[in-house]
Amino acid sequence: MAPIPTPPAEPQDSPDRYVGLAAEAAERQARERGWSTVRSLPPGAIITMEYLAGRLNFEVEKGLVTRSWKG
Repeated sequence: MAPIPTPPAEPQDSPDRYVGLAAEAAERQARERGWSTVRSLPPGAIITMEYLAGRLNFEVEKGLVTRSWKG
C-alpha cells in the first residue's frame, strides 16, 4: 500500500494582516511568506468549501483586500 502523502506545510502567518492592502501587494507578500496558492475572489463569489493546505484566499473589492482566510 502506498504511504499517505504529507500535506504541504502552512505558513505561520495571520490572514488578518492582508486586509486593507492593495490586492497585488497582498498577493506578493503572501507568496514571499510561503503561501503556495493565493486566490483573489470578488465579493460574494461562489466557491467550494474544500480546505487546501497552503492556500490563502482574498476577497477583493475595488482593488483592496476586504477579507482573507486560509484554505
